[in-house]
Amino acid sequence: MKIKVLIILAMLTVGFTASAQRGVRIGYIDTEYILENIPEYTEATSQLEGKVQKWKSEIEGQLNDLKVKRESLNLEKALLTKELIEEREEDLVFEEKEILDYQQKRFGPNGDLMIQKRQLMQPVQDQIFQAVQDIATAKKYDFVFDKSADVVMLYSAERFDMSELIIRTISRASKRTQANNRSERKNAKEEDVVVEINESKEARQKAIDDKLAERAKAAELRKKTVLDEREAKKKAAAEERAKVIEERAKAREDKLEERNAGKEEDNKSVGQPGDVNEEE
Repeated sequence: MKIKVLIILAMLTVGFTASAQRGVRIGYIDTEYILENIPEYTEATSQLEGKVQKWKSEIEGQLNDLKVKRESLNLEKALLTKELIEEREEDLVFEEKEILDYQQKRFGPNGDLMIQKRQLMQPVQDQIFQAVQDIATAKKYDFVFDKSADVVMLYSAERFDMSELIIRTISRASKRTQANNRSERKNAKEEDVVVEINESKEARQKAIDDKLAERAKAAELRKKTVLDEREAKKKAAAEERAKVIEERAKAREDKLEERNAGKEEDNKSVGQPGDVNEEE
C-alpha cells in the first residue's frame, strides 16, 4: 500500500513539473457507484443472485436428505447385519462426496459463480475503461483514479468526481446502439457531452470486440474442460462404486459357501459312529 502511495506521489510530482504552465487536471471515479447505476449490470446481477439462491437451496435440500438418511440408519442399526450397515454407510459417504463436488462446481474457485461473475463484470469494466479514456482525452485530464480501488484518498472534492459523467456516457452509448431510426440517432448524438471520437475509435472498438470474443472463447473452453473433468471423475467414481459392490457380493458368496461347507463337514463327522453300530 505504501509503495502505491509513493508511486502516485511521484507521478503527481512529475505531472506538476511537466504541466506547470496550465496546471494539472485530476479526476476520480467510483467504480462501485457506477456499477450500481448501470441498469444492464444491476439486472444481470439480480438474475445471477437468483441462480445463487437456487443453487444454495439445492445444496441445503441435499444435505437435509443426507441428514435424514443418517438418522434413519442410526435408528435401524440394531435390526441390521454388520454387512448391511457398512454398505449403507458407504452409500452415505458416496452421497456426501457428490454433494461436496456439486458445491465446488457451483461455488468453487473455478465454479459457475466465479465464471459468470467474470463474464458479467468484464464487458462493463471495458465500457468504464473506454469511457474514462475518451473523457480524459477530450477534457485533457492528466490523472484519473478509482476511489473503489486500493488508492488511499484522504480527501476528494466532489467537483473532481467523474462517476456521473461516466454513467451518462455509457448510457448514451447504449442508446446509440439501440437507436432504431435517424431521429433517435440524432437525438442521442445531440446528448453527447464529449467531443466526437476520431476514426481510431472504430479500431479501438474492434480491438475491444476481438478481445471480448477471445475472452468468451477462452471462458467457454475453460468451462468445457471443467465439465469434461467432472464427468470423468463422476464416471470413475461410479465404476469404483460398482467394483466395491461386486467385491462385497463375492465376499458374501464366499463366506456363505464356506459356512455351508463347514456344516456338511460337521454332519459327516456326526454320522460316522452310527454307521459302525449298524454293521455290528
